[in-house]
Amino acid sequence: MFFQHVYDKSLAQGSYIIGCQATGEAVVIDAQRDIDVYLDIAKQNNLRITHIAETHIHADFLCGSRELAAVTGAAMYLSDEGGEDWQYQFPHKGLKDGDIIRVGNLTLEVMHTPGHTPESISFLLTDHPATDKPVMVFTGDFVFVGDIGRPDLLEKAAGLLGTKEAGAKQMFQSLKKFAALPEYVQVWSAHGAGSACGKSLGAVHSSTVGYEKIRNWAFQYGADENGFTEYLLADQPEPPRYFAMMKHLNKVNRPLLIEVPKHPKLSREQFVSAYEKGIRVIDTRNKVDFAGGFIPGSLNIQGNNSFSTWCGWLLNYQEQFILIAEDSQMEDLTRKLMRIGLDNIYGYISEVSDMGIALQSADVIDLDEFKTYIGQDNVQIVDVRGVTEYEAGHIEGADNVFVGTLPDNLDKISKDKQVVIHCQAGDRSAVAYSILAKNGFENVKNFSGGMKEWLAAEGKTTGCKEASCTNA
Repeated sequence: MFFQHVYDKSLAQGSYIIGCQATGEAVVIDAQRDIDVYLDIAKQNNLRITHIAETHIHADFLCGSRELAAVTGAAMYLSDEGGEDWQYQFPHKGLKDGDIIRVGNLTLEVMHTPGHTPESISFLLTDHPATDKPVMVFTGDFVFVGDIGRPDLLEKAAGLLGTKEAGAKQMFQSLKKFAALPEYVQVWSAHGAGSACGKSLGAVHSSTVGYEKIRNWAFQYGADENGFTEYLLADQPEPPRYFAMMKHLNKVNRPLLIEVPKHPKLSREQFVSAYEKGIRVIDTRNKVDFAGGFIPGSLNIQGNNSFSTWCGWLLNYQEQFILIAEDSQMEDLTRKLMRIGLDNIYGYISEVSDMGIALQSADVIDLDEFKTYIGQDNVQIVDVRGVTEYEAGHIEGADNVFVGTLPDNLDKISKDKQVVIHCQAGDRSAVAYSILAKNGFENVKNFSGGMKEWLAAEGKTTGCKEASCTNA
């Protein structure tokens, strides 16, 4: 048997290619949209991708199953569980609980494991030349290392009211199926630490059924379904705005993108013309470089592992946009964006100083200056971290306006007071500063050191749920 885990750090998303080396057949589970990685792996290992499968209709990335099917001719095996409202709306081979997918001498048994979503399935793998007992289970967003999938995304991200409690009850029952599997079976999920599909995912990519039964909080409640449900639904992170679009695009027919596109580098004249027409500009430079001089109205979304997530929060799927990035960055950034379906890149530039536009600079302050604003009546301190982080511990007197929803909550930011913003370590406050500057807020300072520096200096916090707020 051939097995390879493909992991996208930018979305904390895992996919898999599993092959029968005797017959050369292979299956890909939960493919990312830039499919060349699977084609290369298959070619290097003398495999043919003959089967494509998904664990559920994903909300956090644009699944590449259809791109992969278009290129390879492989059949798509997708869930037909969950009822009429949870069916894929394009041709596929439907799967029900107990069905068997044969990939050469390997089999994948379908387990219906609803909870995260009604149609969610897991795949129990058996490598028959070696054993007739199952060796791996691919759980999608059902069971993670140290956590389980959240059932509230349909309600919070897609607006389907009343689904989270039903999902929690389904999850409680599905976990009994998982717990009944042999303890030696390896567990491979669709996400790792950093994903918004759970609240405490482990950094290790794989586990076993036995280890999860000991370690994972979800198996510690016994018959206490109410306690389980209360903990599962509490303190989940804000689901990014783009999740609703992913849920839609992964379900319906959509345009395919079978190659990573190349985008034009704009001349000064081309950029200025587009800029004056109002095309949005995303500056992917380091926050320090951005603060030193940026094009007015541009948003600073650094080109790191969080790039696609913040673009998904702040961009829409109808508008074009321009990137400010180095030539060497463009392929990586394009891949990150296409994985969540943001394909409307108009072009890019690399040098902000060459565009003939007067640059602005950000007002970044240090800890000593920040302390002088604490408790001042004419100062509004704004914590742009998530609600759960804020409630775990925050600087006394600080208001909470999460950066992801800041454009919709500008009325909560004072134009009469000195505004001082901060986050945990400066990345999100840099995004927030650029949002406020774009929207005409002039009296803003950014305490870039954030809660990390504040706590290191033994700064006091309030609103803590625990006796100590050192991890806030």
